[in-house]
Amino acid sequence: MISQSVVVPVGGESLAGDVMVPASARAVVLFAHGSGSSRHSPRNRMVAEHLRTAGLGTVLMDLLTEREDREDAWTREHRFNIPLLGSRVAAVIDWLEEQSDTRGLPVVLFGASTGAAAALVAAAERPDRVLTVVSRGGRPDLAGDALPRVQAPVLLIVGGRDQEVLRLNQEAARRLGVAHSLRVVPGATHLFEEPGALEEVADAAREWCEDHLG
Repeated sequence: MISQSVVVPVGGESLAGDVMVPASARAVVLFAHGSGSSRHSPRNRMVAEHLRTAGLGTVLMDLLTEREDREDAWTREHRFNIPLLGSRVAAVIDWLEEQSDTRGLPVVLFGASTGAAAALVAAAERPDRVLTVVSRGGRPDLAGDALPRVQAPVLLIVGGRDQEVLRLNQEAARRLGVAHSLRVVPGATHLFEEPGALEEVADAAREWCEDHLG
């Protein structure tokens, strides 16, 4: 297992991240956080740990710099800047291709909340590098015109009690021109805090990745 903290240069800024790659990893999962979250998100870290048991590497990145994060805490101006977040996810995909431990590995994008929109934008920008996209309680509708340009298959996971987000996911799914699946976790709310809900998300993500890795 290769485990390291990294700093990725992106457009004159620096983004902090944590990379863990098991020996003989079959793919690497890049997490795109949203709505004021960061690489320290306990929910994404739990899912990442689950995916590593399936032989997948994980990359948890901050998509905002420390300065931007402080600004966003007051203004919330950056967390909804999908073009900015999407461009940074794409830049991290490029960086992964330059690293000896992840070069050539298929990339899975795992987006939560607004991070799902950023992941879909990046998938549209890097069609040759992205194997698939998984969204957890995401806002794929915010990807806008990028949705019909996505070429990778998409898994949308939504809580059954997260009714407005479920509606938005259903509308976004109709705009996708690729294979996709909408998985509803019964009884779960937006953060999947109910007992067993997040485990169901992790299982669904793992199975989806394994299916597309063949």
